[in-house]
Amino acid sequence: MLHTSRILAFAFALPLLGGALASSAAGLTPVASANPKAVGVAAPNVLSPELAEQIVVQGSTPVENPAGQFTHYGYNNDGPMLPALNSNVEATKTEPDKNTYLVFRELSGPDHSYDYGHRFLFQGHENSKGGNSYITRVNLDADVEHRVTLLATKDTLGNDLPDFDGSTWYPWSERLLFTSEGAKGGGVWQATPGYPSTVDSLVGIMGQGGYEGIQADSRGNIWIVEDSGGSTGTAFPHARRPNSFIYRFIPKDTSDLTKGGKLQALQVQSKAHSGPIAFTPGSTAAIIDGDIGSQDQKDLHTYGKPFSTKWITIHDTAVDGFAAFNANALAKTAMATPFKRPENGQFRPGTGFREFFFDTTGDTNALSEAGSFGGFGAVFKIAQRSPSADEGTLTLFYLSDATHSSFDNVAFWSANEIVFVQDMGDTMHTQIDAYDSAFMFDVRLDYSKPANRPVRILALGRDPSSTIDSGLSGSSGFQNEGDNEITGIHVSDGDPGVGGLLGAKLPWLFHFGWRAFYTQQHGDNQTFEIVPAQHHRHGWGLSDGDND
Repeated sequence: MLHTSRILAFAFALPLLGGALASSAAGLTPVASANPKAVGVAAPNVLSPELAEQIVVQGSTPVENPAGQFTHYGYNNDGPMLPALNSNVEATKTEPDKNTYLVFRELSGPDHSYDYGHRFLFQGHENSKGGNSYITRVNLDADVEHRVTLLATKDTLGNDLPDFDGSTWYPWSERLLFTSEGAKGGGVWQATPGYPSTVDSLVGIMGQGGYEGIQADSRGNIWIVEDSGGSTGTAFPHARRPNSFIYRFIPKDTSDLTKGGKLQALQVQSKAHSGPIAFTPGSTAAIIDGDIGSQDQKDLHTYGKPFSTKWITIHDTAVDGFAAFNANALAKTAMATPFKRPENGQFRPGTGFREFFFDTTGDTNALSEAGSFGGFGAVFKIAQRSPSADEGTLTLFYLSDATHSSFDNVAFWSANEIVFVQDMGDTMHTQIDAYDSAFMFDVRLDYSKPANRPVRILALGRDPSSTIDSGLSGSSGFQNEGDNEITGIHVSDGDPGVGGLLGAKLPWLFHFGWRAFYTQQHGDNQTFEIVPAQHHRHGWGLSDGDND
C-alpha cells in the first residue's frame, strides 16, 4: 500500500512520468550526441541525466545448469573469454537478443530446494556464429548461483534450436514465442517458461522466413515482422531492394497454436498505378514499381500520403496442411508488399490494438543512394478499425536520415512516447563516426516539420571486450562481431495475463511494477535495467529499492 507521502510524491512526479498524462520526452534531457568511434578506445554509455542503468546479468555470469558448450550467459565454452596476446581465439559470444519480462507466482528450476522468486527475464540467443542456440531465463530475484537458468537447447523432436532474434509472451496458450531469421530456415518456436522448457517448432503452421519482431493483439492474432535483405540494383549499388513482409497469423485455437490457422501478408495499394506495390507474379527478382528507386518507393517514404492496405491469406493449414513452407516466397506470389528490412513493431497503448508502429532498418550503409526512398530506414503506422479488420491504412510516421537510421528494437515508453534503438553495424559506425543510440518519439507529433526532432535518451558506448573484438574483426578465423549494439529494449509490468499484452495497458514506467530493460549485445553481453538516476528517484515518487 502506498503511504500518503508517496502518493503526493507520485502526483508531483506526473510531469516526468511515462504515462498518458504527461510527455516523457519533455521530462528527459536529450543526450547531445552519439559516442564517436575511436580505434582501441572503449567508451561508456551515456543516458539522459534523469536516467541510470544497472547490470542485471552479464556475459560472464555462469549458467546454473551448464550443458555442453552452454556454460555462461554470454559466452560459449569454445575458447577463452578474452584472447591471449597476439591471438584472435576467443569464446563465441552467444548474443542474447530480445528480452521478455514476466512475473509469475512461481517457476521451477534445476535446484528443487531453491525459491526462484517471481520476476523473470527471458531471452533467445542469436549465437549466429556458434552453431545451435538456446533459451535462457534470468531469475531477477535470485542470487548469482541461481541467476541464469538454461531452459532448453533442443526442441521436442531433438533438433538443435536455431539462432533466435525476437520473443514475446502468448498468454492464451501460456507459451513464449521465439522467432528466428537464421540460416536454418527461420520461423517461430513456442516454449514453456518453466524448467525444463518444452519447445515446439511452428514452421509448418506460421511458415519459414526471416522472422524477427512478434507481437499478439487482443484477439489472439500474431503479428510478425520479417527482416530479410534483398539484392542490390544497378542504379543503386549501395542500396538493396525491399524483400521483407509484414505478416498476421490468425490461429484456429488460441489455447493451442499447434492446431494451425491462417497466415496472411500485408498488401499496400499503389498511388502510382492501379494495383498493389508488389513483386512481379511468379518472380523473386523483378518488382512492379516496388524497386529501389521507383515512384512507389518514393511515395511510401513521403509524409502525408496515406495508403490503403489489406491482408492477403497466403497459407491455411486447413487447406494446405502442416508441412514447412516458405512464407516469403508465398507472400511474393500473392503480391503482398515488400519493405526494406522491417525488424520490429508494437501496438500503441490505449488504441485497442488498432494502431501498430513498425520500423524498417534500410541499407545500414551511409553510402546508400536511396535516402529519400528509405535507404536509411523509416517508421510506419498501420491503422485499422479493429485488430481483426482485413483493411486499414498505412502512413509514414518518420523518414530516417544517416544520424537517425537503422532502427531495430522498439518499445512504448508511455502511451504517447515510443523508443526506437539503432543497429547500424560496424561498417556504418565507421562511416559516420558514431555508435548506436536510442531515440524517443512522440506519436502525436508531425515529424515532417523540422522543429520536431526525436530525443536521444541513450548514446551507447563500447565495452572493453567489444573494443578488442573490433580490433580483431576481419582477421582470419575470427567469428565474433565488433562493436556493441542495443537490442531487446523492453518496457513491461510483467503481467502474464491477456490484460498484460504489450499495448493493452498504459505504461507508467518506474511505478506499479513497470520496468525497462535492454541488452548491450556483443562484447561483454550485458543486460541492463534502466532506472531513475539516484538524484531523481524521489522526484519520480520512488525511494531506494522500491519499484512497486
